[in-house]
Amino acid sequence: MTSPRETFLRLVNGVCDGPYEDLADLYGEQTHVTHPFHPLNAPPLRSRSELHEHFTAPPPVARTLDRKPVDVTIHDTADPEVIVAEFAYQGRVVETGEAFTVPCVFVLRIRDGLIIESRDYIDHISSARAWGQLDGLLTALRPQHNTTEGAAQP
Repeated sequence: MTSPRETFLRLVNGVCDGPYEDLADLYGEQTHVTHPFHPLNAPPLRSRSELHEHFTAPPPVARTLDRKPVDVTIHDTADPEVIVAEFAYQGRVVETGEAFTVPCVFVLRIRDGLIIESRDYIDHISSARAWGQLDGLLTALRPQHNTTEGAAQP
């Protein structure tokens, strides 16, 4: 059986190297994956099929990231199913040569070699910058005001 450490390492290496179609197989059929620091409050991913869609969706911007997990530290906990993993995705944007580092901390519950729960604390600002999506993220975060001119005021 695959240990929690091995499952985590397969996940982060797979995120970098693929095949992306296989990543959802690292998760239980029913799971609970959250991104608590996501600036747009992304909803949890609760099933293997949702994770498959997440991992195989084309990036919104045509960029290729050449990346690898670095500075990996895995902490065991009193619960043998739970590990805390500190690491960063580090690399370059192929099209521009721009270097990036995306720090992360994952808290994972892995049972029988499958991830059944994960809280993924990711630096979403650094990630958006690497993917060329920072302007879009900042626009989405700005308050949207109703600017209808000439509308009658109550």
